[in-house]
Amino acid sequence: MEAQFLIVTKTEEGMRLDRWLRVHFPKLGQSLIEKLCRKGAIRSDQGKLKPNSRVASGQKIRIPEDVRNSPAQTPGPRPTKVPQAVIRDLEARILFKDDDLLVLNKPSGLAVQGGSKTTTHVDAVLPHLTFGAPETPRLVHRLDRDTSGLLLLARNRATAQALTRAFARHDIQKTYWALVFGKPKPTHGLIDLALAKRPAPMGGERMRAVSRDDPDGLRARTGYALVAPAGSKFSWMALRPLTGRTHQLRAHMAALGTPIVGDPKYKVENERTVFGGIIEKKLHLHARSVSFRHPSSGKAMLIQAPLTDHMLRIWSHFGFDQADAVDAFGDSLG
Repeated sequence: MEAQFLIVTKTEEGMRLDRWLRVHFPKLGQSLIEKLCRKGAIRSDQGKLKPNSRVASGQKIRIPEDVRNSPAQTPGPRPTKVPQAVIRDLEARILFKDDDLLVLNKPSGLAVQGGSKTTTHVDAVLPHLTFGAPETPRLVHRLDRDTSGLLLLARNRATAQALTRAFARHDIQKTYWALVFGKPKPTHGLIDLALAKRPAPMGGERMRAVSRDDPDGLRARTGYALVAPAGSKFSWMALRPLTGRTHQLRAHMAALGTPIVGDPKYKVENERTVFGGIIEKKLHLHARSVSFRHPSSGKAMLIQAPLTDHMLRIWSHFGFDQADAVDAFGDSLG
């Protein structure tokens, strides 16, 4: 099979591979991209790539004949129209907006990107949130569908590249709030447990803690701090991911023996994790704050996302005082 190579330009640096491919091949389907990446047919001069890999200036990307001549290049079914209620809801959840940035307080239950069975998601709403700007806002990180809270978006390509580099250098600090079963011992610390994908009992895969010498293990580090207990059964935790692995916070808290309340994938089935009638069976994990330097001005930024919906209700029920989280990590980013 013949292939051609395209070279990533300086202005394209930091784009996700799947987005970069669709810039050059607008009709290319996501399912074909994922299939060809799994086979290694789409790769760089450094090796295999994943759809969410970030491309770099000067990188050579192999483009197989399948991409150039496949039926995916012909128009497919029209995308599902985004409900106006979803657009209005996200507009009301904007926490910050300037010429470079847009920050949303994403609700639990709304996916960030689409899939084969997901047509309503944040990415589909973004063309409706330009506010007159020439470019559509770009995703620079993700949240799980059932995780609520702060989602940082770039309103132009230069900002997307700057934020992508900042995430890669760990210059952006994120803090999450979670309600967990039990009380961790010790109450503050650093979880340094490698994670790897493993088959799940009911099918699919889950991230599991593995030894550091496991060939599939990826180093994962999470800072954690107990903010306040709720009796002996629940605890309010502040969490700081120091790496960015899939489901890292959820897998780490389960490995610590204090799984996040409402997590169907990483729950621990025992008498301590039985729901009471006051708690909804939803994931109680919220991206609370982000701290970073503004990509244009260099100004120190701290943006916080208020609790909403089921988490706000349970915080009120337990009488948690949100001011108690201020010094969770010895600073004001709780």
